Amino acid sequence: MFPMTELSADFSEALVFAARLHRSQRRKGPGGAPYLAHLLAVAATVLEFGGTEEEAIAALLHDAVEDQGGAATRELIARMFGEGVATIVDACTDTDIEPKPPWKRRKDAFIATLPEVSSSALLVILADKLHNIRSTIRDLGSAGEEVWKRFRGGREGTLWYYRAVADALPPRDGRTRALAVEFREAVERLERLAQQSPSE
Repeated sequence: MFPMTELSADFSEALVFAARLHRSQRRKGPGGAPYLAHLLAVAATVLEFGGTEEEAIAALLHDAVEDQGGAATRELIARMFGEGVATIVDACTDTDIEPKPPWKRRKDAFIATLPEVSSSALLVILADKLHNIRSTIRDLGSAGEEVWKRFRGGREGTLWYYRAVADALPPRDGRTRALAVEFREAVERLERLAQQSPSE
């Protein structure tokens, strides 16, 4: 469906770098999987939907600035992997400061940027959100309503956020259109599951 991307030593270096940056970070949810599992899933999705090596590297590093060092990490990414990768990571980052601003303000600001992001950034953002929502659906099936407690926005805020992202998406090419379809289907599935379970 999409052309095959050849990966160079740069991708291997980015993988090692991402593993080092996030080595102490765990995913929210049952079992607390190493955070690298999420980064690998996002990069895999980007590649499966025709992403370039630059986009796949950005997928591995999409949370690095937000979660692991802010502006200093952004500078390091640009120096190691180029400004193109850093710019995609910028589009995936809703804050680079600590403590983070209030959750709703950050999400509103992020959603407002979506109509203007590049096709490359949109591909990584979609892959990220798709893996997150699929993880939430899986955990909702196994852990029930406890799942919502791990999100700052809670049940209603999480549902609002995913729907707002889906409504704001501006697919620009075959890759992002195809991925956006899967993301919207996942949002609709999560909404149906949430309706079947009582809110608190």
